[in-house]
Parts: sequence; structure tokens; C-alpha cells
Amino acid sequence: MEEKQLEGLSFDIEARIPGKLGRAGTIHTPHGDIKTPAFMCVGTYGEVRFVSMEDLNSICAQTMLSNGYHLRNKSYDIAKDGGLAKCSGWNGPTLTDSGGFQVMSLGSGIGKVVSMERENEVVNAPKKDRLAIVTEEGIQFHDPYTDQDDMIGPKESMDIQNRIGADIHMAFDELTSLADTYEYNKEALARTERWAQVSLDEHKKHRDDLGYRQSLYGVLQGGRWEDLRRSTAKKLGQMDFDGYGLGGAFLKSDLGNILRWCNEELPENKPRHLLGLSRPDDILIGAEMGADTFDCVAPTREARHGRIYTKYGHINIKKFEGSQEVLDPHCDCPVCKAGWTRDQLRSLLKSKNPDDRAKYFNLASIHNLRFTIRLTEEIRQAIIDGRFEEYKDEFMKNYYSYAKNGAADPNRHN
Repeated sequence: MEEKQLEGLSFDIEARIPGKLGRAGTIHTPHGDIKTPAFMCVGTYGEVRFVSMEDLNSICAQTMLSNGYHLRNKSYDIAKDGGLAKCSGWNGPTLTDSGGFQVMSLGSGIGKVVSMERENEVVNAPKKDRLAIVTEEGIQFHDPYTDQDDMIGPKESMDIQNRIGADIHMAFDELTSLADTYEYNKEALARTERWAQVSLDEHKKHRDDLGYRQSLYGVLQGGRWEDLRRSTAKKLGQMDFDGYGLGGAFLKSDLGNILRWCNEELPENKPRHLLGLSRPDDILIGAEMGADTFDCVAPTREARHGRIYTKYGHINIKKFEGSQEVLDPHCDCPVCKAGWTRDQLRSLLKSKNPDDRAKYFNLASIHNLRFTIRLTEEIRQAIIDGRFEEYKDEFMKNYYSYAKNGAADPNRHN
């Protein structure tokens, strides 16, 4: 009897930005569709901090991204429960990253985020102080959570992600930092390309284990160099990946060119995910240059520290004592619609009562996530309506106070 072929990911393009690489489309997954461009909410451990699954539904979230590194020790239990979507209670489209960023951040000392600013004087940690060492087999590291030595390579990453069972996985890659040279980026990229093939071979062995087809994205590195970016895009584009992750450390001003170099070479009929960026100008540039989905912890992390997104730029909620304004009168999130004032939210954040602060974290996170999700919804509609450039100019004028180039513009006013 012939074995039934499970259906995995597919991608339909519905509209394009004339003269650009951007498009609006739909990614079909076993757990539902993703209308693109789209922002993926980050639930590192299978849940978004301080935000319930009901909250995610209330802000029209389409999908959740979780972390293969942080979930690796729970991966067997997740598999027994039927996979990430079922286990988490989200039960919609899901994505996991490979864990490569986390183990590399231990090794290079780059921290929890990738710097995009030259003035930060980014340097790698001395080798004697690194907690992770790159080898051909993978990355050997000392886990600060378990105080044990461990190793993750392409095979281990695929085993972990297949057990977690998200709809979309990321191939294992080596992330370089802004401090790394061209020569090292070339060496690391060759290793990432070898790991891509191992990831693909291993993923195919177990992609149907949980009763639905799991899909795999190849990850493009290459730093800020055009020859490396175009070369790897051509190579990975010829491989049997279901989509592509656009990663790496680079200056903010290089983002548009790097995406153009990659996406001019990648197959047009497969989706592309821009890893770890969510600033409004980054999303607009990403969508214009052919990125379909986005993720980042920034909307919730910054919310917890008092940074609130509004139509006319971000505000610091700590400065609004006595204000009876809602966070943003133009916002359709549940927090603004319920009439929570800036003063009320400031008081919750400043409270010594942990329950009050948790309430603030919940409300502020909901608002910032909805802002970011709504941005991608509006970009999608603008592409479909043939008015992307008009929408982009209007948004940038409002949010960045007439700064044509957004946060990368040294002359912006906010």
C-alpha cells in the first residue's frame, strides 16, 4: 500500500510592489495560513511573556516563533503532547529557530541582540573567555542554565526542532558579528552552507513524525559583503528548502542592499523571513525588498521598560504622570479601546506591587505587539491596493518626524 504523502508549506503571491522585490501573499501551513507581510510574535519558551493565547488572538496575531535552544530540554515532552502548536495552546502556525544565535552569543560575547551600530565599537570576547567554540561538527558550549558542557550542530538542531514540531524550522547556521573580518565571514559562510545540506538531509528523516509535514528554511549569512550574500543565495536557492531565513549582523544603513542582494538571487516562489528585526523602518524596508515575515523580541521587551509605540513615534510612559490620554488615540488594540490612560499605565509600572507591574507588562506588551502587527497588515493592504510608496512615505513622516530615512537618518527629530 502506497504511503500517504503529507502536505507541507506552500506560498501564493497575490500582489507585488512595482519596480521592487516586495510582495503580498499567503503562506499555507498545516496549522493555518499566514497572510504576508506578517509579524511573528516571539514566544521563546512556547509562550509570549505576560501575554496569553487569548490576548494574541485579540490582537490578530497570526503566528508564534519559539526558540529551539531554550526548548531543547523539553522537546521530548512537547513531542509526546503532539507538537508545539498543540502543546502551547496557540494551535496556529508556528516557527522555531535553530538555536545557533543563542550558542554563538555565548561564544562571541555579542549578547542578546545583534548590534547594528558602528559607534558601539563591537568587539568579540577574547577566545579564553568564550563559552562556545565552533567546530565542523557544530558549536561546543557551556550552558549557563545547566552548568554543563553541551554541543549543538546541524544534526542536533534538526532533531530538536523535529521533536518540537513547529510548522517551520530554521537550518543551523553560524552567525558572525560586526567585529568579524571578511576572511572569517567567508570561512563561516562555507561552514554554514555545509551545515545547510546536513540540516536538510536530517530534517527530511523526521519531518513527518508528528503526523503533519514540517518545513525547513535555509538561512543566509555573509555579513555586509555583496559577493558573499549573492553567492550563498544562489547556492541555497538551488537546494530543496521550503523557504529562507535572512540573517546576519550588519549596519542598519546596509539592510536594504543586503536584502536586495539576497532576494534578487533567491527563488521568487518561496517565502523569506527576516530574522530578529521589528523597527518600523526595518519592516518597511524589509517588505519593500522582498521579506515576507518578521520577528523580534523588541516590542514586548521595550514595552516592559516603558517604551510605547504610537503613530507619531515612541514615547516613554514614565514621563506621563497625570496624563489622561490613551497610549495612542489612533490605535485599535484592546488596551487603547478600553480607555487605559498613560497615567494609569505609568502608575502600574512604578508600583511596588508585583501584580500591578505584571498587569502593566501585559497591557503594554499587547499594545506594542498590536502596533507592529497592524503595521504589517497595513503594508499588505497597501501592496494589494498599489499604494505602498504612498503608505511608506506617510508612515515615515508621522513616526520619524519627517526623517526620510527613518532611524538611520542622523537628522531625524525624535
